[in-house]
Amino acid sequence: MAADAQKAKVVIIGAGPGGYVAAIRAAQLGSGVVLVEKQLLGGTCLNWGCIPTKAMLACAEALETIREADEYGIQVGEAVPNLPAMVERKEKISEQLRNGIAQLLKANKVQFVKGTARITAPNQVVVQNDEGDTKIETEKIIVATGSEPARLPTFDFDQPTILTSTEGLALTQIPKTMIIVGSGVVGSEFATIFNALGTKVTMIELLPRILPTEDERVSQQMKRILNKKGIEILTETTIEEISEYKPTGLKAKLSNGETLEAEKLLVSIGRSLNSANLGLDEVGVELGKRGEIVVNDHMESSVPGIYAIGDVVGGILLAHVASFEGICAAENAMGMNSVMNYDVVPACIFTEPEIASVGCTPAKAEEKGIETRVGRFMFGGLGKALAMGKGQGFVQLVVDASTDKVVGCQIMSAHASDLIHELALAIKMGITASDIARTVHAHPSLAEAIMEAAEAAHGTAIHAAPARK
Repeated sequence: MAADAQKAKVVIIGAGPGGYVAAIRAAQLGSGVVLVEKQLLGGTCLNWGCIPTKAMLACAEALETIREADEYGIQVGEAVPNLPAMVERKEKISEQLRNGIAQLLKANKVQFVKGTARITAPNQVVVQNDEGDTKIETEKIIVATGSEPARLPTFDFDQPTILTSTEGLALTQIPKTMIIVGSGVVGSEFATIFNALGTKVTMIELLPRILPTEDERVSQQMKRILNKKGIEILTETTIEEISEYKPTGLKAKLSNGETLEAEKLLVSIGRSLNSANLGLDEVGVELGKRGEIVVNDHMESSVPGIYAIGDVVGGILLAHVASFEGICAAENAMGMNSVMNYDVVPACIFTEPEIASVGCTPAKAEEKGIETRVGRFMFGGLGKALAMGKGQGFVQLVVDASTDKVVGCQIMSAHASDLIHELALAIKMGITASDIARTVHAHPSLAEAIMEAAEAAHGTAIHAAPARK
């Protein structure tokens, strides 16, 4: 039996990095905010994505550092990974962060409701849970239902040998062999994790190069690094069929005629958007070809008063983008006039070394008709990087030749995900390469490489030999 309808100013469906941020921002601007989530606070990012993978990558990095201890003048015994303990650590970190979000919601007087939500009218949401159905009358609705790992019909996901990223993070036994289908962000991070654990990893990529959305120089160097670690990479290759499933593994027939055997196969070929079964069609919300909710730059859908944010709108599928979209939508739902801007969005890949980028690559700048100068500096020439034992990688600064303004940057290095934000701010504020080059950077630091790359854009780098004419 449905309970009496309750009322709210804003109802938000989904409590991931978009939804819970939207809820807090809306609550800061008024009262009467209800946040609905059918699974766990923090969504995919906190529970099955960003945070768990970074926790596992931190374990992999610690393991690799111990194995390389001799290079630092330290003698240790054999480093043996304990995967169940790593998984337990990962779970504790996610739990701690979930508890933190719960406290923030409580402090901001956001009402959290556990259950499955469906939009039954432009101003009505029904939440179903074990206690029955709850009808909520509301002025505005924000959909933040996210995405889940995409699945291919080639693979039988009921088989224990076939994994998505979700199941990959839950393994408690280290497989001896693993095939990873897809060499994008997720595939490359999982290859890094399991390679460090001792798994023989083979990556299968449909396109001509790994990390196909990254700058070609980044892609080429990362392939060399992964190969050196013992990871086999097969590009321009697909799996045509799984010829045999066994309790202990599988056989995969490749498009090049080869057959591969492995204990596990992890599929990382993108995300599927969670827009089904929400009642969107019934209330007239326009959907795109992939099931994405079509929104304007205020994050409002085709139905006034219904907003959508995060992965479900099918734009840039990054947690930090979802959070900013959530702030934009919440402000508009509460009567403000906010516009979402995607001009400067840093993106990071947590391989070893890390990869981070913002703005244009040289190729993208050329496509836009921007004449550029490119400044590069290798971390192998940087004192702090060598002291850390992290001399791999480079900074590549893309500069508009006519204005000297920074229009893009790609970094491959230790802590690239931290370094990139100096460049994000530079692009946002219209800062020039000369501005960066003439800003004193601490020595020794990894950030000096950015200063050196800015100098290199003008041919005046101090710690790099001049290019041959």
